Amino acid sequence: MLERVATPESAPPASETKELDGLGRVIDVARDWLVGRQAADGHWAFELEADSTIPSEYILLNHFLGTIDDKVESKLAAYLKSTQGKHGGWPLYHDGDFNLSASVKAYYALKLTGEDIDQPYMRWARKAIIDHGGAARANVFTRFTLALFGQVPWRAVPVTRPEALLLPKWAPFHIDKVSYWSRTVMVPLMVLAARKPRARNPRRVDIRELFVKPPEKQRFYQSNPTGKWQGTILLGFDFIARAFEPLVPKALERKGVERAMTFVRERLNGEDGLGGIFPAMANALMAFDTLGYGRDHPDYVVCRKAIDKLLVLHDDWGYCQPCLSPVWDTGLACHALLESEITDGVLARATEWLKARQILDVDGDWIASRPGVRPGGWAFQYWNNYYPDVDDTAVVVMALHRADVKKYKDAIERGAEWVIGMQSANGGWGAFDADNDHMFLQNIPFADHGALLDPPTVDVSARCVGMLAQLGYGRDHPAVARGLAFLRSEQEDDGSWFGRWGNNYVYGTWSVLCAFNAAGENMKAPHVQKAVDWLKLCQRPDGGWGEDCSTYWYHRTWYHSVETLRRRLDEVKTSTPSQTSWALLGLMAAGEVDSDSVRRGIDYLLATRRQGGKWHEEYFNAVGFPRVFYLRYHGYSAYFPLWTLARYRNLKSGNAKFPPFGI
Repeated sequence: MLERVATPESAPPASETKELDGLGRVIDVARDWLVGRQAADGHWAFELEADSTIPSEYILLNHFLGTIDDKVESKLAAYLKSTQGKHGGWPLYHDGDFNLSASVKAYYALKLTGEDIDQPYMRWARKAIIDHGGAARANVFTRFTLALFGQVPWRAVPVTRPEALLLPKWAPFHIDKVSYWSRTVMVPLMVLAARKPRARNPRRVDIRELFVKPPEKQRFYQSNPTGKWQGTILLGFDFIARAFEPLVPKALERKGVERAMTFVRERLNGEDGLGGIFPAMANALMAFDTLGYGRDHPDYVVCRKAIDKLLVLHDDWGYCQPCLSPVWDTGLACHALLESEITDGVLARATEWLKARQILDVDGDWIASRPGVRPGGWAFQYWNNYYPDVDDTAVVVMALHRADVKKYKDAIERGAEWVIGMQSANGGWGAFDADNDHMFLQNIPFADHGALLDPPTVDVSARCVGMLAQLGYGRDHPAVARGLAFLRSEQEDDGSWFGRWGNNYVYGTWSVLCAFNAAGENMKAPHVQKAVDWLKLCQRPDGGWGEDCSTYWYHRTWYHSVETLRRRLDEVKTSTPSQTSWALLGLMAAGEVDSDSVRRGIDYLLATRRQGGKWHEEYFNAVGFPRVFYLRYHGYSAYFPLWTLARYRNLKSGNAKFPPFGI
């Protein structure tokens, strides 16, 4: 792959030298800003912001337990009020569409903190919720919360029993068949669904005003999540199971609860929390409370600490993060600094910190589908040994390889071995599990969020192909060849690729073009040029790129009484530094460093407002679950623009056409 980098034939022209000098000054400022935010032990951890749901759930959790903290909750309430949308409700991302479930939780949380429901913003929210069908139409997770608070009957949620954990692996449902995030959220939730506790709710706050009809008179709560015939049949099974639920032997229920809590305790993960994610931690804490654990019990104490570590509190406002992202931030920051002539000491501290986070001696849940593979990956959070993820591992391995291939030889090889072992049958890679594609389960009533599974995705697969190519694995290596075939097969008709973990087609297309370049794909091939043309077509008049979170949805239109679906691809609110950086990195990977599109994109980054090394970016730039849960990585607008500007300078000053790396 290294031969793809052109050898400098002559010095850049004087005009380019002047341009690069100005570019260099911005790079120096941005690099120094990023270095100044490195922790003493070498890592970076930027804030990770989700929508209003997480701070709302934090407040609801406190009132379930009866542990109200007015000082903290007043700050979260201020955040909730500031994120209310123009439509009266709450969106899933900045300046987004109304979302019923997020709005119900935010309204309830505000009312719990003592907000007056006759205030204009509460009346406004209430009207928006009623206009969209009322709280009874909220999603399954919201209705579970409402059931715990006695706001809806338990028949408002699907039958969710801990006895399901006793099923054999050949059964249609088995806990190993769903994604890691579903697993860690569902298992303690099964305990709650079986025991049906009632929130302490010390202030006796209800939200009956959010229902179109009294919740106990609402006949149908469940819905078919896919609209397919399998979903209709499973709705029938849920109805039948509800009739038999009172007949479940208590001994069998106790055995299921015991299995569930064994699962939770084994994966409690210290102060980093169950699964490293807030919903799983909150469900675990409520399960401990329901089962009578004292508040001084070690498991209860550590679970509570893990949750509170997610808080971001300022003087008069704050929010709760869904999880922490230090390994991801540190890996990506290393790549940005490696491009920008960083000093050895800064990089050495970061790479040593990363090396120490490699998971070498824990067989996580991924072992269920890959029992012969040795552990060797990295997690997303500080620690999450049961759940390393493929994407982080590929990014970290590439960073260590660039930093010092000899020093980190063992860590690199072990990481690559694990990634190769996690390849799915179709040639792609999922984020946390292999072959986690039991699509039948998407039809169960519980799965109305559409993110029960962790199938292979383009962006993660591209990262793995790029990593293997950077390490020297040839195109004829089975893992690389199958990975490339998967990527080609997933290209959209317009030339782009879908982005599962970042917004959206710009993210996916950047990822694939980097992988193709690293693997020695012919970058003049029609399928590659189609992607290049798509990126150029999407460039905005200001030179940047932007892609709204709404591109994960569809337009519903009717023509001659036939409903058709069309992705909302044309919805862009503004250019953003993150998405502009991805587009530019993708174009440079395709050999377009000298193109007018790249020059205008670089000019956009140089002209866009920033504070030191952090570019201004309000819009969300990533996705947890498409159409359900979105994220804003606060670090993206720092290290991605730095990375992009430095790569551009390096290619231009070196008279090279292609970057020699996998990302």
